[in-house]
Amino acid sequence: MSNIDLDILRRLVAGDRPNSPKIHWNGCPDFLVERSRRDGMGVLVKGGALSVNTGEHTGRSPRDKYIVDTLGVADKIWWCNNRKMSAGNFARLYKDLLDHLQGRELFVQDLYACADPAQRLNVRMINSLAWHSLFIRHLLRRPARSELAGFSPEFTVLCCPDFKASPETHGTRSETVIAINFERQLVIIGGTGYSGENKKSIFTVANYLLPLRGVLPMHCAANHALGDPADSALFFGLSGTGKTTLSSDPQRVLIGDDEHGWSATGIFNIEGGCYAKTYELDGEAEPEIFAATAKFGTVVENMAHDPATRELLFNVKTNTENTRCAYPLDYVSNASETGMAGPPRNIFMLTCDAFGVLPPIARLTASQAMHHFLSGFTSKVGGTELGVTEPQPVFSACFGQPFLPLRPELYARLLKKRIEESGAKCWLVNTGWTGGRYGSGKRMPIRYTRALLTAALSGQIPEHKYRTDPNFGIRVPHAVEGVPAMVLDPKKTWNDPAEYDRAAVELKGLFAGNSCGNGVEARMAALNETTGLQGAAGGPAFRTG
Repeated sequence: MSNIDLDILRRLVAGDRPNSPKIHWNGCPDFLVERSRRDGMGVLVKGGALSVNTGEHTGRSPRDKYIVDTLGVADKIWWCNNRKMSAGNFARLYKDLLDHLQGRELFVQDLYACADPAQRLNVRMINSLAWHSLFIRHLLRRPARSELAGFSPEFTVLCCPDFKASPETHGTRSETVIAINFERQLVIIGGTGYSGENKKSIFTVANYLLPLRGVLPMHCAANHALGDPADSALFFGLSGTGKTTLSSDPQRVLIGDDEHGWSATGIFNIEGGCYAKTYELDGEAEPEIFAATAKFGTVVENMAHDPATRELLFNVKTNTENTRCAYPLDYVSNASETGMAGPPRNIFMLTCDAFGVLPPIARLTASQAMHHFLSGFTSKVGGTELGVTEPQPVFSACFGQPFLPLRPELYARLLKKRIEESGAKCWLVNTGWTGGRYGSGKRMPIRYTRALLTAALSGQIPEHKYRTDPNFGIRVPHAVEGVPAMVLDPKKTWNDPAEYDRAAVELKGLFAGNSCGNGVEARMAALNETTGLQGAAGGPAFRTG
């Protein structure tokens, strides 16, 4: 390999557009599907989706994610939540990765995050796998062809699954690494074939940069009423709680299924596609997602298929329950063309309660909403992270703790401000278990949850028709059309009421022991006001280096 090839790699990462037959620029789905098949990295299944295998890593690796400790960010990062990497270790990691890539073909996509033009973040995604390039082309936003000639990336992601980090040389925990350097505006991903690391690295970047501009980044789905972008709704939740399923409502316009921002003027999608779970996918309950799995270019991960008919086998468990499909938003029949809407009128905080204790829906006061936002209680479902094989109760601040570079109070402060400005109603929705805890009860039927959301969105739950839950002090409606009254009172769904009481005490104890949700107002008020992250208008531009 000549030195000029190494120079080309450096120029590529630096934001130039070097000419090289080894660099494939902004490949279209047809090309990327063809290359993936030629390279033995995927097969076409019925309808034209590309079925791939992510290898050993079938979920995210949060313990292998690092932020580089540089002077410009050292006093802002929530280090209790983020692993440090020294600038020296990052420099060695970068050099070794470039050496590893010499002579390789690369697939480059110039894309952007944030549908709001005022918040747009240009991103260059450099992948060593064609199907990873197809995945991220779906998941981020695609500039118009006329914009590509003068495209200038503000952040670059360099992803090579077969590059192995060295704990001895690079200071990593293992051979897997996701390292974010805000000073150099560069992300390195190695040692994992799980494509979700590509998109979540950019979400982490947005979670650092957006608050600097007074914008709240959110791990949530969003939709709005047909013909009325002013009537929008947010659906906060971790993976597996139902964000994608519940926001994909044929009676409403989908803005996005996972990542959004909330500015002073309204909400906007950070992404340009959807990344939906497919294990046990039901075509009747989730028609939009089901239809997307049979469209050309959709990336289907870790799913089984019939070798004769190439039909996907949704109820066959492979080596993970975290089977997924990635597709562009325009594959959804009622997707928003702009990815933007007005401030939300309703905010739903989704939780997958494996204890079977929480009611299927409850109205929250502003203080309760802050408590649940900072607590982020749910259960990790099987396969979403490495090593998770069955539901595990967890508290994840802001319903997205793995992606928070900054302290959770900063995001909570921004959310509180936006709620006060908009007057949004806040709700807690349990999409987890009913009739017993995991192992004895059953998952909340989607049709009930949809009926509850419809009633809340349309204002059909009268203010005086609530009871107060004795365990958590939240208000629960007595009756909602289409939902059995017994379901609204979780204790009545259990065969053994005493066992329910014991489960409730156990869950209350977990909430009491969780530090993130405790003393919400005091923690927000005591937060150091000199951090420069108060969300004032006219904050710094995206480029930090």
